[in-house]
Amino acid sequence: MTEQKFGFQAEVAKLLDIVAHALYSEREVFLRELISNASDACDKLRYAALTRPELLAEDGEFRVTLSADAKARTLTVADNGIGMNRQELIDNLGTIARSGTAAFVAGLSGDKGKDASLIGQFGVGFYASFMVADKVEVLSRLAGETEGWRWTSDGKGEFTVEPADAAAPKRGTAVVLHLKKDAAEFTEPGRLRRIVQRYSDHIGLPIVLAEGGKDETLNQASALWTRPKSDITKEQYAEFYHHVGHAFDEPWLTVHWKAEGKIEYTGLLFVPSARPFDLFQPEREHRVKLYVRRVFITDHCKGLVPPYLRFLRGVIDSEDLPLNISREMLQHNPMVAKIQAALVKRVLGELAKQAEKAPDDYAAFWDNFGAVLKEGIYRDAERRDELLGLARFGSTAEVKPTSLEAYLGRMKEGQENIYYLSGEDEAALRRSPHLEGFVARGLEVLILTDAVDEFWLPAVGAYKGKSFRSVTKGAAELDKFKVEMPAAGQDKPDADKSDRADKGVASLIALLKLSLKDAVKDVRTTNRLTDSPVCLVADDSDMDIHLERLLKQHHQLDAAAKRILEINPAHGVIRALAARAGEKGAADELADMALLLLDQARIVEGETLPDPAAFGRRLATLMEKRLA
Repeated sequence: MTEQKFGFQAEVAKLLDIVAHALYSEREVFLRELISNASDACDKLRYAALTRPELLAEDGEFRVTLSADAKARTLTVADNGIGMNRQELIDNLGTIARSGTAAFVAGLSGDKGKDASLIGQFGVGFYASFMVADKVEVLSRLAGETEGWRWTSDGKGEFTVEPADAAAPKRGTAVVLHLKKDAAEFTEPGRLRRIVQRYSDHIGLPIVLAEGGKDETLNQASALWTRPKSDITKEQYAEFYHHVGHAFDEPWLTVHWKAEGKIEYTGLLFVPSARPFDLFQPEREHRVKLYVRRVFITDHCKGLVPPYLRFLRGVIDSEDLPLNISREMLQHNPMVAKIQAALVKRVLGELAKQAEKAPDDYAAFWDNFGAVLKEGIYRDAERRDELLGLARFGSTAEVKPTSLEAYLGRMKEGQENIYYLSGEDEAALRRSPHLEGFVARGLEVLILTDAVDEFWLPAVGAYKGKSFRSVTKGAAELDKFKVEMPAAGQDKPDADKSDRADKGVASLIALLKLSLKDAVKDVRTTNRLTDSPVCLVADDSDMDIHLERLLKQHHQLDAAAKRILEINPAHGVIRALAARAGEKGAADELADMALLLLDQARIVEGETLPDPAAFGRRLATLMEKRLA
């Protein structure tokens, strides 16, 4: 087979342009990425050799070797790991198959400085080579195969793949960087030593510098998580996080512990400070690697970390699991389930400590990962109380997100419910007419904007004896609370009582029911409103308005329930209409007004009008009469 030329996947081409010019403030981290990839390749072969020992042949000592040629201006990073065949070179180095890639790249702005921080969340690994090299060769041979291959590219849109049996390593991969003129420093042994010691000292296999016929090991070559915590610096933890999570941000939280007793294992877990771009992809899994006695087993053990902690990165190293267990059997192993239970307890406990001692920092964590953590409230009944204690919510009483415990402490005497309003846009929710009567009486309402809220609320029902109640469902039940902030135009609290008694209101309701017919379930007065004339609410037995809208958007619901139109008898518009309701011929004149009121309530709810053209005609007619 001769040399073949290929074009990079469009997403890769765009990433390469930004990576090569703007991703890192320090170009030296390209070496960190290549060493990290080499370490992963050795881990994969170590696992494969458990069932196929012949793959190791006569070379069972894993290592990463650096060799530089100052005269040729090349730097080679080689490993004796799993290696790649022809198709793997094409797939791994020419395309990015991760879910959400196309959407991610489409969202890049073109501003390289801003895009760099986004790409840092994506993880670019090998492509960092093009920051320092104008040509990159990858020589590789898959363990157990005889054919070797060469991949070559200048990073400008194309790459070639050709046979290279003589040049390729006996097993593994060698990345040869043809350095740019301004990157010649990366052939200097002293420079390479400093880079390895800074970024890759934690790697659990030797990183060897080959110089003048001698081999010098540059790192401690012991797994970081096996060392005592007192011997590990903050910087070493951060670099291990970058390695194990293929991440570019700094860890927000580091959790390192050793469990001893019936089950022995070591955990080193990290919570990122930046939200991964694909966090909400349905198929996204956690990034926690499972080791057994320092042998890498898998980073796809579904039973190890629950889905609601999928933002975690790090390592779990078990002393008790059998080395030869299949990855498929792992998720059903009772020992894995016990490790998961202990892991969750440890992580939730650390989050609770952070929430107490550094509430502002915790608020940043919650902004990134709160929507994911709330999935556990309905998935994990055993830890529901802990998760509810960690949860934070927007509130009409607080500028910053609040806890449920703080909400309970601010409840009014006689208040039996935790009130909430759910939707997609916090700013729009805070302007909702449904809040008016509650705010006027000093009753706090939680503002919920995550889609998951609609699913955990029915599962929970109550918190410490107080029921959750949507302000868009049922009667407002506000009569027992005194108005503290009267609406404009009210002389004193509850001045609207006289309006409710007005006979014209009863006549108006009758006319509205007649005009609207089957468009609504009912028409009634309310004390829910102070400044708005009308709103739509769900009946107690019906689905919450926002949940219904979500289900319709995802084609999980065909028909919507009819809503109740509530009117504010103290509002000027309603008073004027009530005054006209008893007059002769009022039914015909008020028919259009009724439809306008209903459409107004729909617009405020963010709903699409069933007949926008008719709404426009009615509004134009009203304006014409008013101006005549």
